[in-house]
Amino acid sequence: MTGYLTTHVLDTARGCPAAGMRIELFRIDGTTRAHIRTLETNQDGRTDRQILPEDEFATGEYELVFHAGEYLDANGTPPGAPRFLNIIPIRFGMAHASHYHVPLLLSPFGYSTYRGS
Repeated sequence: MTGYLTTHVLDTARGCPAAGMRIELFRIDGTTRAHIRTLETNQDGRTDRQILPEDEFATGEYELVFHAGEYLDANGTPPGAPRFLNIIPIRFGMAHASHYHVPLLLSPFGYSTYRGS
């Protein structure tokens, strides 16, 4: 089986997919953090392509950075000074060549994630 990485972002406060959220992927190697790509969620809260496709997959440590503050601003959530949630980094490891799905459930004052399917 070949590995790949996907995500799905849901706005739990509004009860809908989080369309238009910028997401960055980084590979972590010790103290080095290397940017791989930047994508944006579509109307379904997913990216139009795999975040890390099969032909680029490698096991190791990665970080997804969700730009939640930009998304909340664009969708009319009143900002705080400073906003409670702005940048949400999720660092995780991929130990096997399989499908890794890292969803984000978001509201203005909290979030959760898990290894999905």
